[in-house]
Amino acid sequence: MNATKTLLQGRQPMIRFLGKRTMPAKVDHTPHPHPASPTNNLPESFASYRQKAQQHGPLNQQHGFSSGGIGATPGGSLGPIEAGKGNFFDRSELPKRFQRLTWTQAEIEAVESGGASLYQ
Repeated sequence: MNATKTLLQGRQPMIRFLGKRTMPAKVDHTPHPHPASPTNNLPESFASYRQKAQQHGPLNQQHGFSSGGIGATPGGSLGPIEAGKGNFFDRSELPKRFQRLTWTQAEIEAVESGGASLYQ
């Protein structure tokens, strides 16, 4: 009943480790810039970083949430809502060749039946 023990008795692992495992005596945990950083330096503080950071627009705008809550300024003052040249908000605004194709009745029935209607 102990077939597994019998099979594993002569097993030799394929991986071999060289030497004893050792941990380094000292590890440097001081912050440093990422090797691919374009500036190769860290920001002076989080506040100075936040002044220059962008996430869906500048983070340092002084209207909207910080000056009295949501709705403190009209939406029109936040900027244009038209998509720029070459940008589209929805697929239906694209040229006809890029728009969604309409489904045929046969395709709808095939999806609803799980494909079984194709093999009658």
